[in-house]
Amino acid sequence: MHSRTSDLPARTELRASAVDALKIVIVGGFGVGKTTMVGSVSEIRPLSTEEVMTQAGAGIDDASRVSGKSTTTVAFDFGRITLDESKVLYLFGAPGQQRFWYVWDQLFAGSLGAVVLVDTRRLEESWYSIDRLEHHRMPFVVAVNRFANGPEPDAVRDALSLSPEVPLVECDARQRHSCKDVLITLLRHLTTLYEPVSENAS
Repeated sequence: MHSRTSDLPARTELRASAVDALKIVIVGGFGVGKTTMVGSVSEIRPLSTEEVMTQAGAGIDDASRVSGKSTTTVAFDFGRITLDESKVLYLFGAPGQQRFWYVWDQLFAGSLGAVVLVDTRRLEESWYSIDRLEHHRMPFVVAVNRFANGPEPDAVRDALSLSPEVPLVECDARQRHSCKDVLITLLRHLTTLYEPVSENAS
């Protein structure tokens, strides 16, 4: 997968009027496209902690089901999106390999919500992401990164045992507009969850 990082300037200045920082975490299994998503949608050249996979990781990081995978995130990916004059969204892509899962709880601290990025060829690798988010009572949406034809959204929802309240969307992590749609879905979901209840509501 290719991202748009080569088209971005090394640094885009943060607006002086930005006073509200919102934090979102992108989680998912190994090689589902988290680094690609952050790179596709970030307005700055993203910070990436990807390292080349070596023989030392053989038997630990199983890349047999991820064609062409030669690097791996060892801490997190970081990107930024300006929402308006005062609000900035910070994106943190979590590492997917089990040996780095201890980083997740640290990334969850202060986060408003999360995106669970899934590959329908390896749905079972999404369970840990969903379990951890539910444990932390953190709102999330599920985004199916379409690598190829696969199960329909309703089938994915059933396979992951998602409640009806959890939004599920399809995306292409290589495309900026597609990734933006996922984040918009999450922000709308958060707005619905946190909007004040009317005093006149029965």
